[in-house]
Amino acid sequence: MKVLVLGGVAAGTKVAAKLMREDRSCEVTILTKGKDISYAGCGLPYYVGDVIHEKGQLIVNTPEKYGKLTGAQVLTQTEAVAVKPAEHKVEAKDLQSGEVKEYTYDKLVIATGASPFVPQIPGLDLKNVFVMRTPDDAIALRAAVEAGEIRRAVVAGGGFIGLEVADNLAAKGVKVSVIDFAPHVLPNFLDPEMSEYVENKMAEEGIMPMTGVSLEGVIGTEKVEKVQTSRRAMKADALVLAKGIRPNTVFLEGTGIEMFKGTILTDQYMQTNVEDIYAAGDCAMVKNRETGKPAWSPMGSTANISGRILAKNLAGNQVEYPGVLGTGVAKLPGGLNTGRTGLTETAAKAEGYDVITALCVVDDKAHYYPGAGSFIIKLTADKESRKLLGVQVLGTGEVDKVTDICVTAISLGATVDQVAAMDFAYAPPFSTAIHPLAHAINILMNKMDGTLDSMTPAEFAAGEAEDYQIIDCALQPSLEGKKYLDLTKIDGEVAGLGKEDKLLLVCAKGKRAYLTQNRLKYYGYTNTKVLEGGTTFNEIEDEEEE
Repeated sequence: MKVLVLGGVAAGTKVAAKLMREDRSCEVTILTKGKDISYAGCGLPYYVGDVIHEKGQLIVNTPEKYGKLTGAQVLTQTEAVAVKPAEHKVEAKDLQSGEVKEYTYDKLVIATGASPFVPQIPGLDLKNVFVMRTPDDAIALRAAVEAGEIRRAVVAGGGFIGLEVADNLAAKGVKVSVIDFAPHVLPNFLDPEMSEYVENKMAEEGIMPMTGVSLEGVIGTEKVEKVQTSRRAMKADALVLAKGIRPNTVFLEGTGIEMFKGTILTDQYMQTNVEDIYAAGDCAMVKNRETGKPAWSPMGSTANISGRILAKNLAGNQVEYPGVLGTGVAKLPGGLNTGRTGLTETAAKAEGYDVITALCVVDDKAHYYPGAGSFIIKLTADKESRKLLGVQVLGTGEVDKVTDICVTAISLGATVDQVAAMDFAYAPPFSTAIHPLAHAINILMNKMDGTLDSMTPAEFAAGEAEDYQIIDCALQPSLEGKKYLDLTKIDGEVAGLGKEDKLLLVCAKGKRAYLTQNRLKYYGYTNTKVLEGGTTFNEIEDEEEE
């Protein structure tokens, strides 16, 4: 069987390598536009910051090494320009000679990936305008920084790559601003209040986020001098474009291959609507495992998993790809890490779920162990079925472990009750005796069962606490002008507080406020709310008590 693979970064090389292991008799040829194959695209920002020291570390395989390891033939700097499904042929251009050749196939795999979105604005031809997609891009940016050419930079794009580039530029002493047209950084990945927390931490680290701002042009004579936005012109020595990516599928026009917004639609076997043509990677659409709807997941993890399944199907198996959960983790500015999987509150409500959430601050390991920190965990669940729908987590520690546990739970359709009783690993260097996720699940269950009455940070920010009296429940008085309650001294009716008064109980993280609420309820107080996330997550204005 002659298999032609278009694209040689993640999905394409995975398909070819796995297929050759499944069926050595196959004749597999990879055509790839670039001069490199199988490079570490997700590692590029870390080369910019000199976390990855040598540029050679970005190249996972050379064409020669890959060919010897797998038995597949690799033709670099060869760009597919047309597909002829009826003839089972592909036209491809040799980018060095300009010659166009035809390649035949029995099965065709399209894994052409995606390219950075470059807006049509003036000034992009100036020196020190960068994108971040290939090793050459990262090498050029780092070289300019180390040559002393860049003291101020504007990063256009508040997604993963944009924030990772900003973090690494800042680590090299560059003053960085991040602009994005969306209302918040990490749009669609986190709920708004979680994104706002990230933005505040960025600002504290001197990386200024400017959201709701569009990029309009670049100003300079020979090199970047200013970046023009819809708000103002910003002094800068460089502009890094990280405004997302677009699938490399223009050459497929007229083939009859079904696409959505330029992304190839595939079935559960990674096959397109055209016979003998498959697709995987950043150019292909998969499905959301929870909703069953088409989903675009331009992630190296998705490319490798779907590519492996595609190869097994080419080899004669019938293996279904169950889909993605929108899982991701990232290292953000200021040493903050984030992870997410499943549906955010916003997405779950859009899908029609009867949503309940809980946001909490929990220890990430034994509080007395050196290096202990906190996780901010937001859980989303369905009230009726009690199924866990999603998690968002922020912290300085290993947010991936919370994320991945929830990947497993959601994939298996677990309820919050089932997750709470799981036998998680514990030792002080790694976790807490009640696992951080189990702690968060317990808080959500308390809320679902009515044991905890709380107000979410989103509700608080929306002004739902306006007619509540804020009560300071911290270990020591911490809110200027607010009435302070010491949990350990509550043994009956509290002077000055009516049992029907609306009371918003606030402490550092939420735990002591919950304990205070529990005790107040026992003594007949019926209108208390705990502010989820406490002062760690929420900003409480100091004002004189009325």
